[in-house]
Amino acid sequence: MADTLQFELVAPERLIFSGDVEMVVVPGAEGDFGVLPGHTLLLSTLRPGVIEIYENEKPKDRYVVAEGFAEVTGERCTVLSTEAFEAGAIDRAQADARLEQAQLRLRDAEGDEERAKYEREVELAELLAANAG
Repeated sequence: MADTLQFELVAPERLIFSGDVEMVVVPGAEGDFGVLPGHTLLLSTLRPGVIEIYENEKPKDRYVVAEGFAEVTGERCTVLSTEAFEAGAIDRAQADARLEQAQLRLRDAEGDEERAKYEREVELAELLAANAG
């Protein structure tokens, strides 16, 4: 078996994933980045996006994440996210309702800070809808 690294995905309510992986792709604030065993030290903020876990050079598992942080060492990658959902296990009706509510809040947003907050909510809701089962 190829070299692996320990990957953990943690949300406030629970540990979402923990295991040895060949590679993981993380949605960093400055763009997606791949993590392989032996990666250099890195601390990054997250943007709403999809984490892909690779096995045999192919995506095996996918998780939709909200904002948060990623810490990378040569042996480990830990992602702490405010929300995390297994792609494909997301309820379509709930995702669509969340998107509709987020779009309404964005439409009614007052000020730049509130607008930015609701733009991130819409972005996450769109990802959930796109990855619903």
